[in-house]
Amino acid sequence: MTSHDAALAISADYFDTGRFQADLARLVAFPTESQEPHGAPHLRAYLDEAMIPMLQAMGFACRIHANPAGAGPILTAERIEDPALTTVLTYGHGDVIRAQTDQWRAGLTPFTLTEEGERLYGRGSADNKCQHLINLRAMAALIEAEGRLGFNAKLLIEMGEEAGSPGLKQFCEENAGLLAADVFIASDGPRLTPDRPTIFTGSRGGAMFDLVVDLREGAHHSGNFGGLLADPAMILAHALACITDARGQIRVPEWRPDSLTPRIREVLAVLPAVEAGIALDPDWGEESLSPAERVFGWNSFAVLAMKSGVPEAPVNAISGHARATCQLRYVVGTDPADILPALRRHLDAQGFTQVRIEAADSGSFPATRLDPDHPWVRFASAALERATDRAPDILPNLGGSLPNDCFAEVLALPTIWVPHSYAGCSQHAPNEHILKPLARQALIGMTGLFAEIAAGAGLPGRAA
Repeated sequence: MTSHDAALAISADYFDTGRFQADLARLVAFPTESQEPHGAPHLRAYLDEAMIPMLQAMGFACRIHANPAGAGPILTAERIEDPALTTVLTYGHGDVIRAQTDQWRAGLTPFTLTEEGERLYGRGSADNKCQHLINLRAMAALIEAEGRLGFNAKLLIEMGEEAGSPGLKQFCEENAGLLAADVFIASDGPRLTPDRPTIFTGSRGGAMFDLVVDLREGAHHSGNFGGLLADPAMILAHALACITDARGQIRVPEWRPDSLTPRIREVLAVLPAVEAGIALDPDWGEESLSPAERVFGWNSFAVLAMKSGVPEAPVNAISGHARATCQLRYVVGTDPADILPALRRHLDAQGFTQVRIEAADSGSFPATRLDPDHPWVRFASAALERATDRAPDILPNLGGSLPNDCFAEVLALPTIWVPHSYAGCSQHAPNEHILKPLARQALIGMTGLFAEIAAGAGLPGRAA
């Protein structure tokens, strides 16, 4: 048996004997809610009590850093076997979204891993504890099989991704030497389909902002003043309606990207339909584009929340104020510095000068994308296919947002994301879960990918 085959067998045994599930249960048990003050002590405990013992047993040197933005701590770890070898930087986040405990269905609780058939339920099971556990245990299988990893590995685990990764970009800027590598390979987000690996090489950006109409103090009786006082909710509704047409097609000229090239369309054309678990609306979005092009190759605008008056207890009065919280998801080819100025110009041109734009306080991730024909994409895709007997779906970017700019732009690395969840996992919602067959296949796939990096044949930029 070759060391490659031995590592695959070790990973399969680790999963099939229940050790993977037991390890994931221990990780899920840490209530690492980074958006809640009561989660703060658990953020450090996750690193001290779960990650560091696992990594030290694998021969990694570990260090915990204070977050430069004052948010959750950051862990770095490295195993340097030979400076001449390829160095892989990987990443994960140990924090989770709010538990929403009272919304989980009967028999489930967020911080206890619960098995039901092929599903393992628990907060963080999909996002992101399972995902970085898979990648670390794939490396551990190689070390066990051969007594060495065969490449250099560096790891960054942050504890604030669900709060917008505060401080991460500054940390990467200040520690570029510590994090220097040849390639970035990590896991987050969903696969396109549950039974086949996916590779994406970047993410859409996300810009959040509020549109506000403030006309006067207080509300005024609609019988006495109806027809005499302008309604801020009506003004705001019409302003929102000028941003897209009736089917959601964007009308702000600068928000319509030029990066949906023939090659990107070719890559997207071969993708299967997303298995979302909900009925999609075929008549929504850019009419000339395919569903894959709309979500992976184009921009989308959404109104996340709206308020005028008191919706819980409406009264017969014209409000003086209206607000809508909005978001633009955008791809490479959209100038992030011009998103809000372009909207300002558009609203003014449509006569909505009284609508104020307020940028969100929380940071947003810019759009990134690695060429889908990059040698590292081809290498990773071939390795995953050999390990799983399934050719991966390749996306130019995730439809959602990730802090990929920290690695692609600040550290100037080719970025390969191999997600280990699926669209129906209830990420950020009650009843979050992973699929056991998907997790097992992912563990085998990552073991094969890392084994081929260790073997060295055909590595990008190196002799075969």
